[in-house]
Amino acid sequence: MELHVCLQKKFGAFALDVDFTVQGERVGVFGPSGSGKSTLVSLLAGLQHADAGIIRLDGEPLYDSQGAVDVPPEQRRIGIVFQLPYLFPHMSVRANLLYGYKRSAPANRRIDFDSLVEVLQIGHLLSRGVHNLSGGEKQRVAIGRTVLSNPRLLLMDEPLSALDDSLKFQIIDYLKAASEAFRIPYLFISHSLLEMRIMADRVLTVGAGRIEAQTTAEELARSRMGQSPVGYINLLKLGNPRRFDGMSAYAWGGTELLISAANDRPDALFELSSKDIILIRQHPGAISARNLLDCSVADIFRSGNKVGVELACGDDRLVAEVVQEAARELGIEKGSRLFAAIKASAFRRLR
Repeated sequence: MELHVCLQKKFGAFALDVDFTVQGERVGVFGPSGSGKSTLVSLLAGLQHADAGIIRLDGEPLYDSQGAVDVPPEQRRIGIVFQLPYLFPHMSVRANLLYGYKRSAPANRRIDFDSLVEVLQIGHLLSRGVHNLSGGEKQRVAIGRTVLSNPRLLLMDEPLSALDDSLKFQIIDYLKAASEAFRIPYLFISHSLLEMRIMADRVLTVGAGRIEAQTTAEELARSRMGQSPVGYINLLKLGNPRRFDGMSAYAWGGTELLISAANDRPDALFELSSKDIILIRQHPGAISARNLLDCSVADIFRSGNKVGVELACGDDRLVAEVVQEAARELGIEKGSRLFAAIKASAFRRLR
């Protein structure tokens, strides 16, 4: 997917003025509330009219103020997953799902109903009314309805912000599964850096109605480490734990990680802050932290007044952070050997 956008839109004192070209299947739009993210979504979908500019999707003009092109929303084949599900209350789950499908041109109907139902695991919900669904089930049905409209681009406008953490990461799995199964590129809009890390490869950062930068999700996370109260968040996909001394032991980095959060899932996702990793130059002998990893320094980067240290632990990686004085005292440089101490309680399970 290639999207070229050059748009201007004014609302009172607020002005959106963006000019970018982005390529990729998993694109994020990141910025705080009020920065213009939702306005951009509305303009791309044709729900609002720009004052001037151009929108081209894979070379096809959808809007061109000078060329008098303004493709109607229903003909753009751009689907939106909103923050709230907005299901039709008088329809069953099946009827909601088929609403967009029936209105798409037969030539564009490449997504099979039964295949989608299987990917989203909603077969047992088809005969229900929408009032008999949980919040997570409603959002899955809303995703299915949008995907069955057979869009060539999905716009996901803060689709997780109304969900609690336990549901949020379940829905993330379904969003990714649907887009990957049916090869639908998307723009994922959010103010959450963690969501960007999971959902996006390329990221457009938005501030005060402007595109401030185009980067990768990893570069964005590293650049914001020094100013973030939680530092850099390491995401660890772990599986098949064994029980050990009341903890869960996971194979990782050529050794085992001991985590106090009990979990019997065959696969799990944990977060670990760079602030919770203590770096030591020599083996301490005895230490209360249950994890002591023998690592080498793979990379060093600056972020604000902090130094990020990328650690190679076997074939796996962690990012720790230290202040500049600590970096000097430890003699941190690429290739140097360090021990990383991590408490078993420092890991937070996301799913």
